[in-house]
Amino acid sequence: MTKLLEWLFGVSLLGAVWALVSFDLLDLNLPQTYREVAWPMPLYLLVSFGCYSLATVGYRVATFNDCEDAAKELQKQIQEAKEDLRKRGLKM
Repeated sequence: MTKLLEWLFGVSLLGAVWALVSFDLLDLNLPQTYREVAWPMPLYLLVSFGCYSLATVGYRVATFNDCEDAAKELQKQIQEAKEDLRKRGLKM
């Protein structure tokens, strides 16, 4: 099963449970407070997912490794390219 299908299955399962509780489709006679709590639950989950995503991106940016060797190699290649262009008559 692909990751997309796993996510779609999980989201559809949560959606079905949410619909059953919110709209009382099975006549479970749940208290009104359950429906009041379940109604905004997709919004809460969306905000929670957004916060998690923002925290993950922030952590990954903060712990991103510097590649000093690659940076030096790139600077060397840039200098070589500039010299080559100067030889060909381009003024910088």
